[in-house]
Amino acid sequence: MEIASRYNPQEIEPRILNAWLQGGHFHSVSRPGHKPFSIVIPPPNVTGILHMGHALNNTIQDVLIRFNRMRAKDSLWMPGTDHAGIATQNVVEKALAKEGLRKEDLGREEFTRRLWDWKEQHGSVIINQLKRLGASCDWQRTRFTMDEAYSKAVTKVFVSLWNKNLIYRGYYIINWCPRCKTALSDEEAPYQQAQGYLYYIKYPLVSQAANRTLKPGTVQATQTKYIVVATTRPETMLGDVAVAVNPEDKRFASYIGKKLLLPIMQREIPVLSDSFVDPDFGTGAVKITPAHDLNDFEMANRHNLSPIVVMNPDATMNENAGEYKGMDRFKARGKIVEFLKNQDLILKVEPYTNAVSRCYRCDTVVEPYLSRQWFVRMEPLAKPAIKAVRAGKIKFNPKRWEKVYLNWMENIRDWCISRQIWWGHRLPVYYCKKCKEEPGRNNKSQITNDNFHPKGVIVAEERPQKCPHCGSQDIVQDSDVLDTWFSSWLWPFATFGWPFDKSQVSAKPPRRGQSHKSQDISRKREELKYFYPTNVLITAPEIIFFWVARMIMAGFEFMGKEPFRDVCIHGTVRDNSGRKMSKSLGNVIDPLDIIDKVGADALRFSLILLAASGSDVYLSEDKFLVGRNFSNKIWNATRFVFLKIEEKGIKVEDFKFSELDEVDEWILRELSLAVECVTESLETYSLNEAAKKIYEFFWHSFCDWYIEIVKDNFTLSKAKAAVFVLLESIKLLHPFMPFISEEVFNLIKKHTSLPLSGMLASLDWPKIGKHACGKPMGIELIFDTIKEVRNIKADLGLGQKKVDIEVDCSPEALKLWNSNQGWIERLALLKSVVYRKGLNRVLYKNKFWALNIVMDNVSLDNFLISLGKKVVNLEAVLSETKARLENKGFIQNASSDIIDREKAKLRDTSLLLQRLLKLKGAFE
Repeated sequence: MEIASRYNPQEIEPRILNAWLQGGHFHSVSRPGHKPFSIVIPPPNVTGILHMGHALNNTIQDVLIRFNRMRAKDSLWMPGTDHAGIATQNVVEKALAKEGLRKEDLGREEFTRRLWDWKEQHGSVIINQLKRLGASCDWQRTRFTMDEAYSKAVTKVFVSLWNKNLIYRGYYIINWCPRCKTALSDEEAPYQQAQGYLYYIKYPLVSQAANRTLKPGTVQATQTKYIVVATTRPETMLGDVAVAVNPEDKRFASYIGKKLLLPIMQREIPVLSDSFVDPDFGTGAVKITPAHDLNDFEMANRHNLSPIVVMNPDATMNENAGEYKGMDRFKARGKIVEFLKNQDLILKVEPYTNAVSRCYRCDTVVEPYLSRQWFVRMEPLAKPAIKAVRAGKIKFNPKRWEKVYLNWMENIRDWCISRQIWWGHRLPVYYCKKCKEEPGRNNKSQITNDNFHPKGVIVAEERPQKCPHCGSQDIVQDSDVLDTWFSSWLWPFATFGWPFDKSQVSAKPPRRGQSHKSQDISRKREELKYFYPTNVLITAPEIIFFWVARMIMAGFEFMGKEPFRDVCIHGTVRDNSGRKMSKSLGNVIDPLDIIDKVGADALRFSLILLAASGSDVYLSEDKFLVGRNFSNKIWNATRFVFLKIEEKGIKVEDFKFSELDEVDEWILRELSLAVECVTESLETYSLNEAAKKIYEFFWHSFCDWYIEIVKDNFTLSKAKAAVFVLLESIKLLHPFMPFISEEVFNLIKKHTSLPLSGMLASLDWPKIGKHACGKPMGIELIFDTIKEVRNIKADLGLGQKKVDIEVDCSPEALKLWNSNQGWIERLALLKSVVYRKGLNRVLYKNKFWALNIVMDNVSLDNFLISLGKKVVNLEAVLSETKARLENKGFIQNASSDIIDREKAKLRDTSLLLQRLLKLKGAFE
């Protein structure tokens, strides 16, 4: 029989993958009378390569898709990639830099062509990597957020929101990345703790400063009256327009309404009162810099103050910064602080831990920046999305994420959707030069928001031939592109071809003679109706706001219903120390390396086994040995069964069982219970519980017990039972370990005469058998007894020696022992079993029998001394472990993985100690 002695995933997995793809086994269509099950993949960036977060996320999705496909549901997993505007442009710009070029040297058209060339060459890398992982997406449907049809959906949405006055253009403080030179949404500019300084700067009253010239090189002067302002960003003071204090703060009551002289710039600025000011921050007086701080911007609006922009888009100081023009912002900070110290205008400098916003792509410190951008009004869109979650139409799992979602939605801010890059969906906004020139950006001194549809601004799905107001053909398109998330928030329905051209096809089925395009549109319309809403979204917590919330809002706005019914949030992948994996920390484990070493199945199963619902996953390379060892166990069990079948000359043609003994009945019952547990766990998204159950059943029940028992008595009945359990087990395993389960299925087809065909991926899910309802049988008590005998022998120092045992049991139990005595003696390493009434010593007892190990040739005195030493050592270990777990410092500083190991150590040590004390008592 040609079954390799070792499982070789490097040979088997590519062959199985090719068979799946060639056979179109993952393609799904809508079938009347069937139930749909659909998931849309969180589209990976086109620049991406597979990392452990991808591996975990996509394995979870694949488990659910394969599970439901085997339950005869029309299971669709929609694949695709995201154009990743900033990330992709950065990659291509870096490549240009190696040629000594900038994108401006090429111009927009040529640079965009290079972007598309890069996408064609490298954009399928992560798709192919997902295939290696075993992802059973409907690859025929693969979408890209910038393909032609999808782009039409993006344009339609923009125009629709504009027509509803839900999109507007305005001046506002936005997150600006000086490196990428583009606006960022709040979610794209996460805060990080950073150590900086709080500078206490003196702002002199005008009356006290009238005769002083505060320029570089002047002599120091002493102020008798001033207000001290604390700031972490002294370079922005050049754009100050006021100092504000709280109206209830009596310390500054006499200053309100007076003028201060802004140091360096010698500009008079007022002292005003505003209840927003926190009297407890710094000195209680804050500088107002409306062009470089959101709170200051809003405060300036309330007091009709004009902003002053003091930086260029690249974060160098501009002409409004005086002598610091052209200087980098951080260099300017140092020079300004140095000058203020020389002028005795720094009261003190304190170390200060500050939350600093950084670009999610290049990690550059983000600058709050006054800029003219495009925004979506989010509050009207958020209302139905909030209502749906509160009403239970959409459920979060774990439920704790529901509170996080609602808190963000109920405090939602308008979404800045314009980006100053060239790769992406260009805004469908056009300007008539005759009616109104397109305004410049970042050079407006007065704040005005175009919260209406201004003349000369044309928003349309197609480029207009002429201005609808004046008829001029001198029209230019806005140069900005849309935020990447503005396209991906449409993913659950735009991937099906929405919007559909109603002028081309009616809602009725295609008639004979309709065009191919018309039929295609009609088919896509029906598929969207069938598969939308999708069943579940699997995602990470960090994109709840980026993507999940926005998809829910888009679903209600454009489809009139939720985009999915369940949201499953999995944990973050971390290293063993609890640190998030990142290249900068050097703690990344490459999933492709793991696949090369142990196979995709081992990677998948190990990840799922570690991923308790919503909890973070702590990884080290050795943890993938669990999956590797399990793969080997499955292979060895399969090989054993078929080698035995060949050895005995058995022909398995059906699963008609005529002679089932207690062991056969037991394994079939265990199988049925496993099917029931795995099914229920997968239905409730408890994937790691399902994985644990199939692992325990196959390794322990099937391999450790059933196969070991039937080795010496491999009859036709036993062969049928073994093959049946093997077949049903690989069905349970298939969602988790699709490659090896498919290969085992091939071996079953090859080495039996069972009526099986096709591929395992298309077979039906196992059904719960009649044995699941049976009561626990005495055979399980025999298993417990064998384990106890092994433990007692180990505790007595007898190891692998064969021993005699005495058993006191009832007549009914005696029958059970007699019919199974052969394998009991073999598995427990016994020389003989003697049945007698009344035992001198009882080392193990249950409600049906008691037993003793005969120790005629063992020195009890030496044994008791040795046992006593073991007890003392265990008591010391137990005390030490308890103290460690009661230590608050240990609990706070240790990783959850280490804490779990200590808890397991405490539990195991306690059980062993109890057993030894019980054993010691039996001999005393």
